[in-house]
Amino acid sequence: MDLILHHYDFSNYSEKARLALGYKGLAWRGVTIPPVAPKPDLTPLTGGYRRTPVLQVGADIYCDTRLIQMELERRFPAPTLYPEDLAVEANMIAHWAESQFFRPVSLYVSGSNLDVLPPNLQADRSRMRGLPEPSEATVRRAARRNAPAVRVQVRWIEELLSDGRDWIAGPNVSAADLSVYHALWFFTARTDRLAFELDGCPHIRAWIARVASFGNGTMTTMSPREALDVAAASDPAEALISAPFDEDPPLGSRVRVRADDYGRDPVEGELVQIDRERLALVREDPSVGTIAVHFPRLGYDIREV
Repeated sequence: MDLILHHYDFSNYSEKARLALGYKGLAWRGVTIPPVAPKPDLTPLTGGYRRTPVLQVGADIYCDTRLIQMELERRFPAPTLYPEDLAVEANMIAHWAESQFFRPVSLYVSGSNLDVLPPNLQADRSRMRGLPEPSEATVRRAARRNAPAVRVQVRWIEELLSDGRDWIAGPNVSAADLSVYHALWFFTARTDRLAFELDGCPHIRAWIARVASFGNGTMTTMSPREALDVAAASDPAEALISAPFDEDPPLGSRVRVRADDYGRDPVEGELVQIDRERLALVREDPSVGTIAVHFPRLGYDIREV
């Protein structure tokens, strides 16, 4: 069954997913979605989740690039993104990159590139965080304030790579490489005006070239309508084995899942799988029928409703 990635070109998280597909040498179908709400062709699949990208396999929808990587690893274990001797380090570094590094990067890059971003992007991202739309001056001030935090952490990465290692977590490629790379890729996703931030970072530049060599796999385009038709003609795959914590809602209960930081649009459905790494709920949509929506545990809040 086709791997269908709902993405857009200058999304750094989309690039992270595309690199995972490339690293594993996979063919996939690409559906271009809007960078801002509304996303009328995505909502029937996700039930309201609106972050980018989303991976679709039939009637199964995988949200968040962390889970997308895990699912690709489960289906296509070689070459691995989670080498056994580096798995813990890779997950910890990836969590730092996503939670601590990318936030100042996004504020710095966005505020430095207002002239080349979609005009309603800042308003949309503010709504995702429950904040009022910022003025242009506010966005530019945020860029200046966050530049030092970006530079400090870029220097950490350069120092980490200066010991001769080829990859972020050690001697082998891991998920940490993709998590750090997509933040640095964002520097020049739209323009080269911030490329100077990597001046004096020869180890980072060499590592970037190595990661970029993974490519993005083999993509063929698919229309949003085709993707919806695929979902409507499919049934969700059998749920994986569950291993819940004592505090988790019971299987079969109706739950609400949403991100715990931003883009907190809730998705509701019946809980059909949960373990320490992931969860899945099943929901009904009038246009596509029964859909299973999958989330990682980390970064998401799950509650009975």
